[in-house]
Amino acid sequence: MRDAQPVALEAMRDTMQHRGPDDAGLWWSRDRRVGLAHRRLAIIDLSPGGHQPMIAGDLAVAFNGEIYNFLDLRHELEQKGHSFHTASDTEVLLAAYQEWGAACLARLNGMFALALYDERNAKLLLARDRAGEKPLFVHHDGRRLLFASELKALVDAPGFPRQIDHDALSMYLAYGYVPGEHCIWRGAWKVRQGEAVEYDVTSGEIRRWNYWNLPEPEAAIVSAEELEQELETLLADAVRRQLVAADVPVGILLSGGVDSSLVTAMAARVTPHVKTFTVSFPGHPAYDESAHARIVARAFGTEHTELAASAASVDILPRLARQYDEPIADESIVPTYLVCQLIRQHAAVALGGDGGDELFAGYPHYSWLLRQERLRRFIPLPLRHVMSAAAAHLLPPGFRARNHLIGFRDGVGESIAHINLFFDHVTRRGLLGYDGRVERYRATLVRGDRSLLRRATETDFRSTMVDAYLVKVDRASMLTSLEIRAPFLDHRLVDFAFRRVPDELKATANERKILPRRLARRILPRELDIDRKQGFSLPLATWFTEGWGRFIEELLQESIFDKKVVRSLLRGQRRGLRNENRLFALTMFELWRRQYRPEL
Repeated sequence: MRDAQPVALEAMRDTMQHRGPDDAGLWWSRDRRVGLAHRRLAIIDLSPGGHQPMIAGDLAVAFNGEIYNFLDLRHELEQKGHSFHTASDTEVLLAAYQEWGAACLARLNGMFALALYDERNAKLLLARDRAGEKPLFVHHDGRRLLFASELKALVDAPGFPRQIDHDALSMYLAYGYVPGEHCIWRGAWKVRQGEAVEYDVTSGEIRRWNYWNLPEPEAAIVSAEELEQELETLLADAVRRQLVAADVPVGILLSGGVDSSLVTAMAARVTPHVKTFTVSFPGHPAYDESAHARIVARAFGTEHTELAASAASVDILPRLARQYDEPIADESIVPTYLVCQLIRQHAAVALGGDGGDELFAGYPHYSWLLRQERLRRFIPLPLRHVMSAAAAHLLPPGFRARNHLIGFRDGVGESIAHINLFFDHVTRRGLLGYDGRVERYRATLVRGDRSLLRRATETDFRSTMVDAYLVKVDRASMLTSLEIRAPFLDHRLVDFAFRRVPDELKATANERKILPRRLARRILPRELDIDRKQGFSLPLATWFTEGWGRFIEELLQESIFDKKVVRSLLRGQRRGLRNENRLFALTMFELWRRQYRPEL
């Protein structure tokens, strides 16, 4: 924070006490132009030596996250003459910057958001990890630069303009999250995954660049057996590093799916004492993964804990709406928060399976896109235009395949843009009275010369994964002061998946996540059904017929959205259309609006 008052900076810091309940720190530059504040969740080096902001000569850093290869970097830096006084990865980060400057970012294996001030040169460096696991928000009004891990810290700063960004709201209604660098608050923005920002405190100039990008695919042909072995080696080392880089108990979120089960198998190779956790939904077999998780837990001898979730009270929703800073429409924020509460009673760190679906094409829509591409060859463009327009204007929201038909209008980019769309442009215009056709945002994220599967997985990696799924996990876990790590997002695995693995070992029109399933068939218990695909979600349609439905209906009567459109969505839900997710999206925005009171 530049040109800020000490009291304001301390208050901003303490809006995020849940992210760091173990310690708090505050630092100001000698000229009082730059201040850094930090809340600490002690994971590595539990002693006072890990206190932040940490100072080394003219450098000061406030750092959120973990550097998993810090011991390797420490050894390399010691060979170059650096000495260390703590066991902290933060001290290694400072030494790495002293040695290599901003180029040190490319050497870090970890998840992080950092603010490092070089007082001698009056330059502030902000950076975010390659996958975007840790958040970093910025507000710059020409006079001051504010930054924080959560938006609520910026919103509470004196003079922050509490005005909603209408394009961001339209994007939220389209996707269920606010994507990319966009922000629900006008004048604020997000540092993107793999991005660095340099701020010149003297001139006020800002320079932004990507220190990392997804790699280009290789043309070399490698056998499936070799790639399977390489995947196993990389995943095993990622899990080992993430288990070792902690001086506190570590658990695993085990759903019984391929990704979390592979993580559990690798963890069992590292330590004989593995703790696993899952959520069950008794009476809802379509959503209950607990039996699969138990199979894996028994096979690897883990200490397994199960949380049976009944219909959660709607009282939890306003609290989550505030925690998420920007509205988010993923109903699995509820079970994610519940399981994080459970794990925090036993561990301070947990490993999860996030990233596997984006790296290795695990979602059903990848196969659907491949099938749809075949249809494009036989259905002429004018007819596709007619089909798309008819679906948008004649089929109600919630009608199965409506979004796919709308996206079938033009090329692959249009289809990708309409995957998992909450509200299309016609419905958004009805809800808000305006719309900016924001579907094109996702359509333009990747180059058109990529293969269809590469375009789809890359789009998800650069949007839905980072802006929805990782946000869901980060905010829910941090609200309970629990750190979640994702071995599949080790940058070496990301590089391997996008550079080395060909499309035919990711997905076809009939199969998905082909390479990880090959590995799973070899090392996971045979009785585990690894071909199923069940997301971590709620039996929301059933809960909607109970107390949740009444709560949502009453809340939306007082929302900013067009009452006629809302009533139409409610009628459709009662008739059996799948609108519960859309109604949940409107509910979370309305709860967010009541928490933060923006100017519309």
